[in-house]
This record gives sequence, structure tokens and C-alpha cells, in this order.
Amino acid sequence: MTGRHIYVQLIDDVNGVTLASASTAAPDLKGAKGTIDGAKKVGQLAAQQAKAKKITAVVFDRGGLRYHGRVKALADAAREAGLKF
Repeated sequence: MTGRHIYVQLIDDVNGVTLASASTAAPDLKGAKGTIDGAKKVGQLAAQQAKAKKITAVVFDRGGLRYHGRVKALADAAREAGLKF
């Protein structure tokens, strides 16, 4: 997460492979910023990508960031879009 963008990756830790990723810098979210609204869009996009790859449940690692603001908005949006944490 930066001041301008927010990023999320779905990673298979066992095999060390990135399964999907989403960010406000992605062409799908052109114009989205690193705001709470941008974080919600990233969460929704990540959940869509996960569901497309038949991933239904994930472990949420917030990378040491506090669970509030943009981090919370991203997680809540992903949950609302059907991803289980």
C-alpha cells in the first residue's frame, strides 16, 4: 500500500506462486486512487479473480498494517463479493 495506490495478491505459499493480483494501478480500475473507495474496488476485483480461479477461502495477511481504513475497506469488499477469510 502506498499513498497513491493499494495492492493485493493471492499467493499460494506452499508452491510460492501468485495466483491473482489486483491494484488501483490495474487497467480494470483505471482512475481509482489509493482511497477507501479505491480499496473497495480492489477488494471486489480480487474476489472476482479468486472466484474465477475457483478460490473461495483465503488467509488475510495485512502485512503489519492496522486493520482499519483502507485495509478494512478492502477486506470488507472482498467478503461482500463472496471471498471467505
